[in-house]
Amino acid sequence: MKRILFFTICILYTLNLSAQWTPQQTEWYYPEPVKVAPANKPGVPPADAIVLFDGTSLSEWVNEKGEAAEWTISNHIVSVKPGTGNILTKEHFGDCQLHIEFRSPAPEKHDGQNRGNSGIFLMSRYEVQVLDGDNNPTYVNGMVGSIYKQVAPLVNAYTKNGEWQAYDIYWKAPKFGTGGELESPAVITVILNGMVVQNNYTLKGNTPYIGLPEYNAHGRLPIMLQDHGTTVSFRNIWIRNL
Repeated sequence: MKRILFFTICILYTLNLSAQWTPQQTEWYYPEPVKVAPANKPGVPPADAIVLFDGTSLSEWVNEKGEAAEWTISNHIVSVKPGTGNILTKEHFGDCQLHIEFRSPAPEKHDGQNRGNSGIFLMSRYEVQVLDGDNNPTYVNGMVGSIYKQVAPLVNAYTKNGEWQAYDIYWKAPKFGTGGELESPAVITVILNGMVVQNNYTLKGNTPYIGLPEYNAHGRLPIMLQDHGTTVSFRNIWIRNL
């Protein structure tokens, strides 16, 4: 009986608290989100996007020496020119939404990490792997859709060699405090061809080829695309600051 009375009092107390509120007290009307026109067809970026490659020039990119990027442009496509090195955006970015499409070259006799290898480096140091995923076994934390050397993708969403693949990447940059201490790690969601392959993954640090990941304090940095010696092609590259 005491227990029933206790719960009855609790319910009445809760109802009484609710009665003290009006709908207007839990609604707000400012600041209003900015109106932005979304993409109305494939290949067209949202109105507030920064176009990093429009098919005509690499004016938004430089090589690692800060000089003009030397990759090859043809038919509104940019391709790695092996031996010329990585390219980086002139602008630096933090939290962002990045869209980029890539196509692996003909496999020839290559396999594993030698087939269609490149990489998308957020803040120049955190790599989302680009690799031919069409019947191409390799270590799973280095396959297409992986966060390199940290975590395998949830699924292999790569279609076929020679077909265009689309990445949509949602990036929350790491935050560093006084003395370079890590306050919050980087978090990433990656969608490949419409399928989530990384779901709010928390990075353990950078993505080195050899050794374990670690964080070193930094601010906003460029996006980097990797020259790994194969002629991977890219198109429709745009980014939104978040």
